[in-house]
Amino acid sequence: MTSSLPVIIGMGGINAAGRTSFHQGFRRIVIDKITAEARQETFVGLASLMKLVSYKDGQLVDQQGDKIIASDIEAKFGQQILDGTLIRKIEKNHFDPDATHWYQKMHVSPVNAINNGNICFELRAKELPHPLPHAWLVTDIGDGRVSVEIPENLTISHDAYRDNPIKAAGQMPTGFDPGALYKSHFQPRGLQATIFAATDAIRSTGIEWDAILDKICPDQVGTYSASIVGQMQAEGLGGLLKSRLSGSRVSTKQLALGLNTMSTDFINAYVTGNVGTTVTSSGACATFLYNLRSAVLDMKAGRVRVAIVGSAEAPITPEVIEGFGNMSALANEKGLKRLDNTDQVDHRRTSRPFGNNCGFTIGESAQFVVLMDDALVIEMGAKVMASVADVFVNADGYKKSITAPGPGNYITMAKSVSLAQSVLGKESLQQRSFILAHGSSTPQNRVTESLIYDRIATSFDIDNWPVSAAKAFVGHTLGPASGDQMAMALGVFSDNIMPGITTIDKIADDVHSDRLNIATEHWHCGDMDIAFINSKGFGGNNATAAVFSAKVTVAMITKRYSAQVMAEYQQKLILVEQAQEVYRQRANQGEFDIIYKFGEGLLDEDAIEINNGSLTFAEFKHAIDLPTENPFSDMV
Repeated sequence: MTSSLPVIIGMGGINAAGRTSFHQGFRRIVIDKITAEARQETFVGLASLMKLVSYKDGQLVDQQGDKIIASDIEAKFGQQILDGTLIRKIEKNHFDPDATHWYQKMHVSPVNAINNGNICFELRAKELPHPLPHAWLVTDIGDGRVSVEIPENLTISHDAYRDNPIKAAGQMPTGFDPGALYKSHFQPRGLQATIFAATDAIRSTGIEWDAILDKICPDQVGTYSASIVGQMQAEGLGGLLKSRLSGSRVSTKQLALGLNTMSTDFINAYVTGNVGTTVTSSGACATFLYNLRSAVLDMKAGRVRVAIVGSAEAPITPEVIEGFGNMSALANEKGLKRLDNTDQVDHRRTSRPFGNNCGFTIGESAQFVVLMDDALVIEMGAKVMASVADVFVNADGYKKSITAPGPGNYITMAKSVSLAQSVLGKESLQQRSFILAHGSSTPQNRVTESLIYDRIATSFDIDNWPVSAAKAFVGHTLGPASGDQMAMALGVFSDNIMPGITTIDKIADDVHSDRLNIATEHWHCGDMDIAFINSKGFGGNNATAAVFSAKVTVAMITKRYSAQVMAEYQQKLILVEQAQEVYRQRANQGEFDIIYKFGEGLLDEDAIEINNGSLTFAEFKHAIDLPTENPFSDMV
């Protein structure tokens, strides 16, 4: 029995490397290995994204309004662009790592020789606490003010600033503000990034969303997304939890916008108008893959034909960083100085997967893919980027520590490798496959994860297995982390460049690398057939995806359909590629045409027609069929 093949026809998003569509972020990472034409396009696109240049009347201009040509962008802004991307010192639009705000407690005692032994001060009467402490002596001094005498100890909190021991993060490019691209209405940064990333993914397909809906039933669409820690900025859960403690008022939006379902809900409500499947699956650092698995299973089963899959996270806040830091999970200044035997930390190299390291570096990201079943791909002429054979998820069993790694990742990796070999054969597996590792940059991970790969390689007779790690460049973005890996995998398939882990000088001595190729420089790898995207999440949330290249996917599809059907597909593909090129050029100019339909296209519930076989909406071309067959006929 055959099943639908889930095909990736678009990917969009944003992380520390830049925009995801058309591999801009990937090419920033491997900037020294790409062609001169691709290099110029990458610098122009990043300069527009970072607001260093803009287009006026079809002409590139700098911030002063002076004309500039594309070939001069690198010379004028190249170093600024490089410095403002990838992992770097935390910028003050997040918080000041050298003077991080907090509230310090002071325990104040009366001094017997002064003011009759009382603590004395004045304030506005409306600032008095309620109820008034019984020992406080309050005197009205007029004009709405009072004097207060306190004959006992008093604990107060006041504004203070501390030198944060963690100073680096994988931040979106300097100057990029997703909320400025649409009417974001004080939404948390993670949801602003969601709107941008979902738009970027859909636009990158070269197919209008309404054109897709005209081909399928409205319930054959799915949205699969989540974040881990919710939206921890002041507009979300971060503000909710500390507003009263800091003397502010909780808003009507902070709780709702803080939920980890919101990235899914925002796409449904404001981007796609989805009335089909909606899933929020949270699996710690494997969250992107958890949601990808749900979409792949639904597509193989025929429940959905198009899916928006991804995750978004904006965790660069003092509270989140302190939480991970106090777990000794993050690389801090002291540890990095000790590793390098220096008094000066290189914030570009804080994340060091499989090298001598002392913790991971947090990052922010939003990554989304558009999946379509192979039959609809052929019908619509969609451009094939890759396909997802399957995603395997397994837990660790009994654990001594909830955050420690365990055996579940052996299962997910072994299943993925075995499936890939079964579909494509030993040659593809042994000679043209690679791993995008979880590569968190912790001492424990480098040992345990490399051992898994080495043992799997031995079992399947793989030598010199390429292993790379996106977190070296963009940090650990929590929920979307495996989405960053997916973006890198698609870049490798497209450009035939394998990113080396350039933030390390050498592989650590305790890494199991006999059968692995963990390079410290980028290298040209030639055509690759299979990418294994691996994720090891806190709590035993292990996931591995087997992803096939565009070349392999097209070859597989060609075997399923007739020559005539494929010829017709190629004709439709020409128009799609032309539409993709239009968006590519506009995106490189900073024109993203954000999809944000706030209050638009509302469905008229009174106009829904219902019978015993279907539901019909005035707004959709096709009806929704109701289940009329008994799937348990052999039991009743």
